[in-house]
Amino acid sequence: MIICDTHCDTLYRMAVQPDQPLDVTMERLRQGGVSLQTLAMYVGKGRQGDVEGLFAQMFRQMELLERQGWKRVDDPSEARDGQVAVMLSIEGCEPFDKGLHVVEEYRRRGVRMAAITWNHENTLAYPAVSGDTRGLKPYGLEAIRLMQEIGMAADVSHLNDAGVWDILEKCEKPPMASHSNCRALVSHCRNLSDDLLREIFAKGGYVGINFWPTIIGEPATIDRIIDHIVHMYEMGGQGKVGFGSDFDGIERKPEGIHSPADFPKLLDGLRRRGFAEKDVEDVAGQALLAYYRRIAV
Repeated sequence: MIICDTHCDTLYRMAVQPDQPLDVTMERLRQGGVSLQTLAMYVGKGRQGDVEGLFAQMFRQMELLERQGWKRVDDPSEARDGQVAVMLSIEGCEPFDKGLHVVEEYRRRGVRMAAITWNHENTLAYPAVSGDTRGLKPYGLEAIRLMQEIGMAADVSHLNDAGVWDILEKCEKPPMASHSNCRALVSHCRNLSDDLLREIFAKGGYVGINFWPTIIGEPATIDRIIDHIVHMYEMGGQGKVGFGSDFDGIERKPEGIHSPADFPKLLDGLRRRGFAEKDVEDVAGQALLAYYRRIAV
């Protein structure tokens, strides 16, 4: 079975907190049967920090992993059952401040999805945590259209609602949310409203379920994670929902889900809740592969 995870912060932890233990290791990926792990390059303090230096460190960490034998791929279609591969994303588009040529540069370097914001306003848009009701900035709309033209998915996790609506209404290809949950179940700005979920799924988008207990709800358990998947299916998400763990970016984990090694527990939980095997396979990874086919250039 193909198992995919659309978000973890492992490269950032390796670059900035090298003494901290990692949730995501090759051994744990293999134990969990993970075929494709997306490694996010996280912007950290936004424009207050050394963005270029931070991203250079994370690219170096990726190169180090490759020298150790990790396989990096450019497209989810390269994922194979029984083999571990990784793919690059960014979390926060501050690197694109300098111009559209940087978008193209990052795509050439293997970045296949980009979260428009993290928790800071940037030259593209406003974050969900700000409470800002303005949509994308003009440069943001331009940059996102270019991203979509060259095969880089627009990731709306952390983006404010108005920005998500702008992408849905003004861009040709559907966005994804690499690590977000349902606001109807937990009222948090990082979760997506039912209206947004319906429209994302209707347009052919994708959502990866986040394992952060704060936005899963308490008690944070496998069943609570599955509650969010069930609700997304009710919003039209069948075949368009997967996993976006946020491992190495969250301090607390749900009960029983502590690393990629535990993904089989989630799949067994889906089966216990009555999910057909085809839907289990979709949530595990096929939904992500199908999304990338829909946005292919």
